[in-house]
Amino acid sequence: MTISPKQRLAVIIAALLALFLGAMDALVVSAAMPTIVAEVGGLHLYSWVYSSYFLARAVSLPIFGKLADLYKNRNLLMAAIGLFIMSSVAAGCAFDMIALIIARAFQGIGAGGIFALVYVVLADVSPPRSRGRTLSFASSVWGIASVLGPTLGGFVVTYFSWRWIFFINIPLGLISFWGIGAYLVDVRSKKDKVSMDFAGVASLSAAILALLFAFLLGGRNYAWGSSLIIGLLILSVASIIAFSAIEHRAKDPILSIEFFRLRGFSTGNAAVFLSSFAIFSMFAFAPLFIQGAQGRSPMEVGVAMLSLSRGWSLGSLVLGQFVDRIGRKGTAVAGAVCLTAGCAVTLTFTLTTPIYYIFFNFFVIGIGMGWVALSTLLVVQSCLDEKDLGVATSSNQFARTLGGAVGVGICGSFIAARFSSLFESVRTSDLMRHLPDRMSDAGFGQIERLLDPGAQATMPDALRHMVQDAVMGGVGGVFWTVTVVAGICILLCLLMPGEKKKTKY
Repeated sequence: MTISPKQRLAVIIAALLALFLGAMDALVVSAAMPTIVAEVGGLHLYSWVYSSYFLARAVSLPIFGKLADLYKNRNLLMAAIGLFIMSSVAAGCAFDMIALIIARAFQGIGAGGIFALVYVVLADVSPPRSRGRTLSFASSVWGIASVLGPTLGGFVVTYFSWRWIFFINIPLGLISFWGIGAYLVDVRSKKDKVSMDFAGVASLSAAILALLFAFLLGGRNYAWGSSLIIGLLILSVASIIAFSAIEHRAKDPILSIEFFRLRGFSTGNAAVFLSSFAIFSMFAFAPLFIQGAQGRSPMEVGVAMLSLSRGWSLGSLVLGQFVDRIGRKGTAVAGAVCLTAGCAVTLTFTLTTPIYYIFFNFFVIGIGMGWVALSTLLVVQSCLDEKDLGVATSSNQFARTLGGAVGVGICGSFIAARFSSLFESVRTSDLMRHLPDRMSDAGFGQIERLLDPGAQATMPDALRHMVQDAVMGGVGGVFWTVTVVAGICILLCLLMPGEKKKTKY
């Protein structure tokens, strides 16, 4: 079935609006969380407002990707948007933290469906030679959301109510829901008889949840060598083994093991996994260096971090205009080189490195990520048949999500180790009595307050230098790790196939 230019434009706009809602939702909540906790309580559950959304989204991504190859994309995307809208209503009406966490979990399922299906729909409605250009628009949506999200969240909380950060999804979601329902038609033929691989879904979900829980909790709430973390890792490995056995026997596997034998599929997903490992670790821990070690203001931190997201979105948007003409492997390699070079430059950062230098370097890192992300997505899509486009797209999205989670988990352990050492050093010295009153009263467990430039200004030089050394040591380990990981990403990009390949099963 074909789609007219008018329908194509309407579908692209509606799909990008849905993607914008999902991208914004992960950002606006951060500005509202202190107010939410003050009103509904549940401080001990604070992190689960984020974790429930993230875990549900990660699990639903590959499932919706497979469903996109079996059922009509129109119905699936409308269902995902509908679930996102209804769970937004539930989140806005939440009366306690438990209800909010449950609503956020369902939001995560809807967002996972949106993230998987929007890229499939954009690829479906685009002519093959302009697919890269269309998919690059999605990266610009992420860039816009990264700018508007925190600002909009702060504005809504200040002048309205925190509940409106969820209610605002309703009118925009309904517009997207209507656009998809009115204009989207399936251009790919689907199977007449569907055999859903429920055992594969269960084992894959168990593997994902166990692995993500391990990296969310490891090095923070529990030591990496604790019985819980080791048990979660063992469960993840056992579930992966079970999943592999199930998929070999499944009539219509949710993720065929045969796909991993394709060079484009395996190297493309591995490359975006490593690039996401690097850039999300930068997003998470570079602010510690800028504010905690250099003593710069939160505004300067925000500007520097904005350069990462701006580079990512602009790099992908510009690349989309010519990637189909110059080749995907070459642009992926060039992106990985930019990413690695930018990460390597961070090894030269000192306490006096100018903020404009940091800004420019992070912009280069962002451009590299934008090129790798778009190029690897196109490589993975092109190495499978059109009938497997949903699996190809969602596998790349999932590899990106998993890479970020693993990277932040591993690099977070470096920070935790250095601050644990800092705590012991201060506790056993006479510097405890020099802590600002608000920290002494709250207890040194509020160690993150030591990163406040205002608090550092009141510290004696010896304590301030200890804090700066701890931050430099921890973030320095992060910078070394992401540089090595980005270097491996170059090798994987070099191993990707240079031409479009199709393999049938």
